[in-house]
Amino acid sequence: MEMWFSDEHTDNVKLSIRVDKQLFSAQSEFQRIDVLESKEFGKILVADGDLMLTEKDEFIYHEMMAHVPMAVHPKVENVLVIGGGDGGCVRELAKYNTIQKIDVVEVDPLLVEVCRKYFPQIASSLDDDRVTIYNEDGLRFVRSRSNVYDLILIDSPNPFGPAEGLFTKEFYGNCYNALHEDGIMINQHESPFYTEEAFQCQRMHKRIIESFPISKIYQAHIPSYPSGHWLFGFASKKYHPLNDLDGVSWNLRGIHTKYYLPRVHHGVFALPAYVEELVKDVE
Repeated sequence: MEMWFSDEHTDNVKLSIRVDKQLFSAQSEFQRIDVLESKEFGKILVADGDLMLTEKDEFIYHEMMAHVPMAVHPKVENVLVIGGGDGGCVRELAKYNTIQKIDVVEVDPLLVEVCRKYFPQIASSLDDDRVTIYNEDGLRFVRSRSNVYDLILIDSPNPFGPAEGLFTKEFYGNCYNALHEDGIMINQHESPFYTEEAFQCQRMHKRIIESFPISKIYQAHIPSYPSGHWLFGFASKKYHPLNDLDGVSWNLRGIHTKYYLPRVHHGVFALPAYVEELVKDVE
């Protein structure tokens, strides 16, 4: 008998992946976590029925979260990752020997342990000496920090349910306060393609521009995510994502990537017309 996993993108659209076997399933205090094995995408991490990542294309998401701001900000030493219990963003950040401290706030400790066991190539950098993991609520954690970080990565799941507080104006304002005077914040920004997610994109962007003087959207193609067209938000107190890009210095670091390059950096901020319209509507 064939087994398929279907990730619901809208009420009318699903992405279905043939699954060879289920490797893990458990209900934590916060969510149900499943790990599936497939031929096409490798192992798949699922939370409450939603696809979180696959082995085959996770590098795109995590590289675009981490390297875009690292190629702009000249001196990132202290980083906060909110969410990110899978360790993907930390893996990319750990490639920079100039970073001194990485705080990871992941509310669900079971998620971290599951990723360590089933996705070691993603989660192994969580054991880096510079990493401290806090099993706390991200909204509460950042509320108590002021002028601490150079970079904040909001690697949060969908903007509803337990993570809904990570998409509020209050939360983005707290992130602003937690950053140094030249700090950068990056957030996953959902897909602009389907109507409901396009609304979420607009809502997030509107709330972010109310807190940050510089706020730009960029994009990547992630095959396993809804529509494949995925957005990210770049918010900064000082640095412009293109005007302050130092591609030469980044190349000299000799960091190995499979998706990100400074020449790609220039292109990802060139948004399609329909996305520009979404952005203009709230700006």
